[in-house]
Amino acid sequence: MVLDLTLYEVANVVARKYGEHEVARRLVQGLFRGSASPPLRADAALFEDGLDLMSEHGLTAYDAAYVASARRNGWQLVSLDLRDLVSKGLAVTPDAAVYP
Repeated sequence: MVLDLTLYEVANVVARKYGEHEVARRLVQGLFRGSASPPLRADAALFEDGLDLMSEHGLTAYDAAYVASARRNGWQLVSLDLRDLVSKGLAVTPDAAVYP
């Protein structure tokens, strides 16, 4: 399962980092078509949790949604965002992650 915004985030990274908007479009379309189930849709409670996290930790809406979703589902959030997530104890780096 992925959040809807994960697809946008992937497209954003590809387009901004590499200037490849059409590649980003095809990549996200492929990810969406390849998904076994529709993306997880954020609900009102998840949105509210995200808003709280945004205010409490000064996060972007994207980051707050990832943190809220991970917390709700009991998942470990893994990120390379040292400044906004890892340093605040909201995520761990890939090297620190506990893998099943």
